Amino acid sequence: MSVAELKERHVAASDTVNSLRERLKQKRASLLDTDVAGYARSQGKTPLTFGPTDLVCCRTLQGHTGKVYSLDWTSEKNRIVSASQDGRLIVWNALTSQKTHAIKLPCAWVMTCAFSPTGQSVACGGLDSACSIFNLNSLCDKDGNLPVSRTLNGHKGYVSSCQYVPDEDAHLITGSGDHTCVLWDITTGLRTSVFGGEFQSGRHTADVLSVSINQSNSRLFVSGSCDTTARLWDTRVASRAVRTFHGHEGDVNVVKFFPDGNRFGTGSDDGTCRLFDIRTGHQLQVYHQPHSDNDVPPVKTIAFSISGRLLFAGYTNGDCYVWDTLLAKVVLNLGSLQTSHEAQISCLGLSADGSALCTGSWDTNLKIWAFGGHRKII
Repeated sequence: MSVAELKERHVAASDTVNSLRERLKQKRASLLDTDVAGYARSQGKTPLTFGPTDLVCCRTLQGHTGKVYSLDWTSEKNRIVSASQDGRLIVWNALTSQKTHAIKLPCAWVMTCAFSPTGQSVACGGLDSACSIFNLNSLCDKDGNLPVSRTLNGHKGYVSSCQYVPDEDAHLITGSGDHTCVLWDITTGLRTSVFGGEFQSGRHTADVLSVSINQSNSRLFVSGSCDTTARLWDTRVASRAVRTFHGHEGDVNVVKFFPDGNRFGTGSDDGTCRLFDIRTGHQLQVYHQPHSDNDVPPVKTIAFSISGRLLFAGYTNGDCYVWDTLLAKVVLNLGSLQTSHEAQISCLGLSADGSALCTGSWDTNLKIWAFGGHRKII
């Protein structure tokens, strides 16, 4: 068979696949006669009422000299690690605002950081295409710097996201600009599995920007990519994704599992957040910003409250909306409060018990927000 014939057959097969994909999309759309908010309204549900005193800024963490790009809480709720353009990781005591560690990084261009489940170590990655592990109990070197305890090398592009596998410090998942995700054995420093290789139909075709591991079933994780899709993976089957989720019209900058593990949220350059069901593959809800013009700012970071009723979303214009996930209504904009950041909120996360929210910003600061009044937790 000649090269021209092979190309012709490839084009025909691609057209068939695209046609089937479009038919499947139309069929799914015909079956989805409502969304979460539509059903909730039909049942007489009303949005949460949220005032500026129901979520108050109780602490500002100052210490970074560059934009804050990433943060993570420990499972015992009182410590936070943050990564900044100043080339440092800082570990904070969230209760006292004190710094317990200031770690100088081998590569200043850091993009992501994560606490281990036990809180004994932290991981970070960035433009050096590696993931560095620091043991917080290690002794500092003669220059007063905490040494790298393990470097995970293997990606061929920047490391955009990392997260430890729940309940163990020995394994970690990274997402990268090389279009793949990797499960690492930290003890050996070797790759256990590479997700996104063998089958083109089941892998990302552009940079992976975010990963989120299912807290209920740690074998499952989702990834978001510049190819506008999110994908569900099973760590036992690395060759192709379990399911691919379409709907966004721009880069998927962030993915985050819903507390029950059956759904996950996404945030995208198209300015929307979306909620997907991993069991059916259906899109359950779209959270459109209340903007009347066409200049809709991208979503950079999201997090769910411990019950899932609230969705926190940070946008590039400085807004940080608190969404009622059930009714798809904005109940509060943290970006409009006097105590908010002076630049865009680039990262955020909830404490393990759901009682506090931490936001990180390009203004170099982190802020801790606590539920006030009768709202101790939502």
